[in-house]
Amino acid sequence: MADVLVLAAHPHIENSRVNRVLTQAAAALNARDVEVRDLYALYPDYLIDIEAEQAALARSRLIVWQHPIHWYHMPALMKLWVDDVLSFGWAYGPGGEALKGKDLWLVASTGGPQDSYRPDSYNRYFFDAFLPPYEQTAELCGMRFVPPLVMHGAHRVSDADLAEHSRLYTSRLLSYPHWPELAEMEVAPACEVPTEARPALYDNVTIGEDGGITAEDTGEADYGRLLERAYERVSSGKEISSQDPPTWNQMAEFLQTMRRPRESLESAA
Repeated sequence: MADVLVLAAHPHIENSRVNRVLTQAAAALNARDVEVRDLYALYPDYLIDIEAEQAALARSRLIVWQHPIHWYHMPALMKLWVDDVLSFGWAYGPGGEALKGKDLWLVASTGGPQDSYRPDSYNRYFFDAFLPPYEQTAELCGMRFVPPLVMHGAHRVSDADLAEHSRLYTSRLLSYPHWPELAEMEVAPACEVPTEARPALYDNVTIGEDGGITAEDTGEADYGRLLERAYERVSSGKEISSQDPPTWNQMAEFLQTMRRPRESLESAA
């Protein structure tokens, strides 16, 4: 069991200065208690293995989101990972307690220098103003949001400062959970989401050999979520059946199209 899970997300890690160094330093620890997952290397097709990611989360105590800040937030694949993996009923909401009691640590870099994050400069706000979505995501899932580690001015940081930053990062990874500030932090506040806060979904989605889809109607359709469930079904090879309405068949065609990039990648590996 890895106490620490590092989720690194940089779309062009080969061109990165800070994140490339941090990812390599974390991976080089070869520590039994530290697992590093490079999301862009794992999912170049953006088709995230939700089950594998949830399993990695379940076996960790500290979850590290390591990424550059893109437009005051996280990179696209990291956001997709949040949308797909931190699902209702698993990470939050009724029965969603898989992450309760864990810690979330943001390790980020910015292109702009620290003094650009001021009301009198071009980013207009102190950097802390961009953190509430991270903090609330953690707390909605029952996790504590640990004070982040941020390196500003990544494009111009000196080699010496970068080396020191990397040393601090890896020493923190290895010393978790023996961080002084953790003893002073309270548990995450309860954020109870009622069942009726989410629209009813289709359940028991299956896909037939002919591409047809059947689903048990449990209420008003949320087609985005239905598509997710259907894709999970077709990816895992569940029992199959078919149904006539064209809507289902159109969805099936789209799902089959979504499958092709991953299949072609696997066959070429």
